[in-house]
Amino acid sequence: MTASPLPEQIAHKLRRDILRGTLAPGDPIKERDNAEELGVSRTPLREAVRILAKEGLVQLRPARSPVVADPSLKEVRDAVAVLRALEVLSGELACREASDEEIAEIRALSERHLVLSETATGDGLIELFELDMAFHTAIARASHNPALAETHAAYLARMWRQRYLSAVQRRARERVRSQHENIVAGLEARDPARVASEINAHLAALASNLTRLFEAREAGRDLAADLTGID
Repeated sequence: MTASPLPEQIAHKLRRDILRGTLAPGDPIKERDNAEELGVSRTPLREAVRILAKEGLVQLRPARSPVVADPSLKEVRDAVAVLRALEVLSGELACREASDEEIAEIRALSERHLVLSETATGDGLIELFELDMAFHTAIARASHNPALAETHAAYLARMWRQRYLSAVQRRARERVRSQHENIVAGLEARDPARVASEINAHLAALASNLTRLFEAREAGRDLAADLTGID
């Protein structure tokens, strides 16, 4: 397998640091310090930061270090509303357009997620989250609508940090396993109404979780005790 270009490798590392909170919202990404820490030159680091800026994870600033994005609750809820519409449409179209092989791939991703969710801890939670996002991306691709899949990928990237924060909650694990299973069952039955209903419920829970997380952050409450599962 061909290795990813260096800027993409660096972007992957920084993306995971943002998910972990090693790079917190509002933190600067200092070019010299980060390049030295990663053992790379400034040019690929700069390109990696541009990748993350396009995804909405980083904000570029003229003549100043870029910073990790810190969107408001309204910005996040607006993005969730768009993502919800995109995923519902993706699911409905996939019921009609997806091949049996594509639906089998989505089933396989759901089953891998189920198995890993039983034991994931530490960095395994990030791997589990990435598998969850691969599940949703596969549904968008199975719509066979390139414009829709591209727009979905852009919004999914923009919501990466917030969706992860919702994901790593212990109490959500069983609900998500059930919703993923129901989404797959709806796809296998080619039942767009069922798929739309399950995806709507899935994204409604995301919006609710994020509202709770923002309220807890504003109140200064520590949610670390709850961050041991996956959504």
